[in-house]
Amino acid sequence: MHAMDKGKPLGFWMCTSLIVGNMIGMGIFMLPAALAPFGKNAFAGWAITVIGCLFIAHVFARLARAMPEEDGPYGYCRRAFGNGVAFFTMWCYWVSIWVTNAALAIGIVGYLATLAPALTSHPALQPLAAMAIIWFFVLVSLRGALASGRVQLASAALKLLPMGAIVLLGAWILAGDSAAYTAHLPPTPFTLDGTAAAGTIALFAMLGVECASLPATKVHEPERTIPRATIAGTLVAAVVYVLVCTIPMLLLPQAELAASNAPFVDLFRRYWDAGSGHWLALAVIFSGLGALNGWTMLAGEVTASMAHHGIFPAALKAPNRHGAPAWSLLLVGALASVMIAMNYSRSMTEAFTFLTLVVTAASMPLYLVGGAAVFKLHRRGVLARGAALSLSAVMTCIFSLWAFYGMGKEAFWWGAALGVVSLPVFWLVRWRQKGQQAAGSTPPAAAPQ
Repeated sequence: MHAMDKGKPLGFWMCTSLIVGNMIGMGIFMLPAALAPFGKNAFAGWAITVIGCLFIAHVFARLARAMPEEDGPYGYCRRAFGNGVAFFTMWCYWVSIWVTNAALAIGIVGYLATLAPALTSHPALQPLAAMAIIWFFVLVSLRGALASGRVQLASAALKLLPMGAIVLLGAWILAGDSAAYTAHLPPTPFTLDGTAAAGTIALFAMLGVECASLPATKVHEPERTIPRATIAGTLVAAVVYVLVCTIPMLLLPQAELAASNAPFVDLFRRYWDAGSGHWLALAVIFSGLGALNGWTMLAGEVTASMAHHGIFPAALKAPNRHGAPAWSLLLVGALASVMIAMNYSRSMTEAFTFLTLVVTAASMPLYLVGGAAVFKLHRRGVLARGAALSLSAVMTCIFSLWAFYGMGKEAFWWGAALGVVSLPVFWLVRWRQKGQQAAGSTPPAAAPQ
């Protein structure tokens, strides 16, 4: 086994935990209630979403294997379609990451307030606490990818423990009463719209398939590590989500589950004891903290990648003595803090729901363009042709379009608005780079295509 390069500290287990940690965040604790109104459509939606995400994982794993020298999805999109499409795609994705951080911090503080009621004593305390959590993980990421990777490895292990407890509770109930799982089967009939809507809600929980490829320049043997971690992490997260979300959907009445603010707490209160709710609240907090740690590191890496390609100022790609993109991390921390301040006029649930809607809409262009890039790179000889990869690319594109249909008009227009905002920024960057190129300070390869 090769010794790990000090400059590339992320190995297989850290990359896998990055995917598991980022995918299993706050959403898992809210999904059963969100999916309950869709009844049986939720199971069909889950099946489609898991299969679709495995196709996406295969696409990004193969892109990473074929282009290990590229610094993640921006490089793949640029190689396939040029800087214009890459800019639009990664701008939307970049926005989705720091909005994700704001949503996670809001969700964490919401559960933290159940354990520390003093946070509700003054309106300013909760937003300040959320911002403090944001900046704590910015400081962790400033210590470098190795520090963030170690925190992610520990948090991924911790968050799987309560997930295991939920599965064991379900198995214990089934062993004692095999009829329990048919007592509350939801009567809602199957419909195409219901399945699509349920699948889109489940998709928010599965966002993060591409995480291992984002810090590609920090990954040891990326051509081997990233594909393996991508597939392994996606499979682990999918199995955990399906098992954990199915149990309350089968064991609690549909109307009760749909009205629940804490479905897993209600599940344990019904089948275990009332005091177990505190342990579940702790589980939510640990899960959210782990996800926020991973997304903070990735937010810095994506921002630095865009600076490397000339989209953002060069200062944002400059590493500190720990190899972390310091100014990039400070920027995304500030943006997430602004988003928190803007949304605390809403209730906690409204703010979280609104922000997750924006995140889902902004993430989808990356998956659609990633699937389409396979065919473009096939023709250019960058990717070897193969039936399995072609199938995955086709299904990735179909699944992305299906997700746009399922998320509805509001999410679609939010995604469109994000894209429109990127256009004047791109034109400004192109104008600046053309001026620098004419002056001989920018290599032709860096100019937008």
